[in-house]
Amino acid sequence: MQRIWQWKFASPPAAIWPSMADTARFNEAAAIPKHEIIETPRADGSVDYAGRLRKGPVTIEWTERPVNWVVEQWFEHCRDFRNGPFRSLCATFELTPDNGGGRGVYKLEALPSGLLGRVLLLGGFLDKAGRTFAKLAAEADSYAQGQREQPFAFDAPAVDAATQGRVAQMVKDIDASANGHGLARRLADHVLQAQEVDLWQVRPLKLAREWRVGAREAVELCLQAVQAGLLELRWDLLCPRCRVAKSSSVSLDQMPTGAHCSTCNIDYGRDFAKNVEASFRPAPGVRDVVSGQYCLFGPMSTPHIKLHVTVDPGATRELKALLRPGDYRLRTLEPGPELDLAWSGGGLPEFVVEEGAVRAGSPATPGFVRLANRTRRKLTFIIEDRAWVQDALTADRITTLQAFRDLFASEALRPGDDVGVARIALIFTDLKSSTAFYERVGDARAYHLVRDHFAFLGAIIRENDGAIVKTIGDAVMAAFADPAKAVRAAIAIQRRVAAFNAEHGGDAIIIKLGLHAGPCIAVTLNERLDYFGSTVNLASRLQGESAGGDIVLSAEMAADPAVAEVLAGQRLTEESVAIRGFDRAIDFHRLHGA
Repeated sequence: MQRIWQWKFASPPAAIWPSMADTARFNEAAAIPKHEIIETPRADGSVDYAGRLRKGPVTIEWTERPVNWVVEQWFEHCRDFRNGPFRSLCATFELTPDNGGGRGVYKLEALPSGLLGRVLLLGGFLDKAGRTFAKLAAEADSYAQGQREQPFAFDAPAVDAATQGRVAQMVKDIDASANGHGLARRLADHVLQAQEVDLWQVRPLKLAREWRVGAREAVELCLQAVQAGLLELRWDLLCPRCRVAKSSSVSLDQMPTGAHCSTCNIDYGRDFAKNVEASFRPAPGVRDVVSGQYCLFGPMSTPHIKLHVTVDPGATRELKALLRPGDYRLRTLEPGPELDLAWSGGGLPEFVVEEGAVRAGSPATPGFVRLANRTRRKLTFIIEDRAWVQDALTADRITTLQAFRDLFASEALRPGDDVGVARIALIFTDLKSSTAFYERVGDARAYHLVRDHFAFLGAIIRENDGAIVKTIGDAVMAAFADPAKAVRAAIAIQRRVAAFNAEHGGDAIIIKLGLHAGPCIAVTLNERLDYFGSTVNLASRLQGESAGGDIVLSAEMAADPAVAEVLAGQRLTEESVAIRGFDRAIDFHRLHGA
């Protein structure tokens, strides 16, 4: 038995898709109960997905087929039941443009497995679901039009008076700090009232985008909320293929060196810049978020995947797909080879999977994608955007924020442990002729000037999303996830020196600055998170090449496109020098008169 509903949307498919294709959120709003997922690896490397739902004394089990979808166009989700009233249940949703808006066609198809199933279907099971789904579709359209704050109506759990009182005090504490930014009440309301799918992982960058606030402000807010007891900080180890967290730790020293993703059936390691994510969730005393699944697969569960389509052995499928030119990865859900593709437009090359190989064939018709399965087994083809998940707050980024360093000074790796960081930008500063400076102004005054200069350096570094890692005498080591922001901070520091000296009675301090960016390892030194490697050594050595009042940065860092944009119009000279510890001359740029 099947039912088909058609809905007219005032919004175009691209605006409707994020809500209607968010199957976990949709199912929660439709009051579909959560269930357990069992993933069992097969001998050929693929995975068998089973679902289990317990309701009272009844347990229903099924086989979960991989969801098929093409972004902003359609999805299909089917389950084959092992027991219960139905033999199978399939939902299909298709979106098409329609006079500036969109048209959606939703189809539910169910096969009964016995008398109870037939009674349920004849009694209006599908019709009742259709009425619920039509309501949600209307809400999704209103959300896309900016007429509501959340995609779907949701009955938040009741909050007792004691919890409300404790949360109110937390809001006051957060607002009283330098990290609240006037957002504490909004965060508290989100924790108490949002759908559960929004609370399994509270991602500050997603909040910043949705609330239209600065990314740093949202991250600092969440960090302060941990200190206040509203949130918990967690470290998630994301799978490099499906980008879903398969291991989660409450502190860095408990984070494993690697994990296994049963969905992709692969083992993988960790890298602060690639797959270690800092996320948050409500503290248990504020709101309990019960584990479970509303939907294992779904287009918005992995939004970087633009196409996810199963193809039979030896078959070829050609599908309409409005993909935009860009960098993509072609792979299958099943473990195997993959291919990176830089596509500039025209016909997208055919996606061909052979035994042990993935290759790009001749171009398909523009606006279409052609999938060719040249193997003897059914495969699910995946085309994914190679850009990292936009809302993932990777560990390299959060650990280079001053608020993290201030609030979580004890957050460190296990002694002897180290984690790779694909890229980090470092600034080393020092005072020129500090010995003469101390003799000229006296120890007491020099001490106060150095202390105050640390404060103004710290303020500029924080404003540019960096953090002071440590001070060494009169020197500072600071870290940034973004090299361009490190250069902006360095320029701001040199421009601030004259005003600083004027404010302190004209006793001139002269600052030397050296910068470099590259890979390193994160370690624990003196019970704090620190960095080690040739990138750190070179940044320190380049500071030694500074004459004071200038900025010295490596040629590699200056060549970064974003850094080059910051340096455009500045007075630069190119130099080269032999540096102790390096077996070649080091090329660097000197920025004069910042």
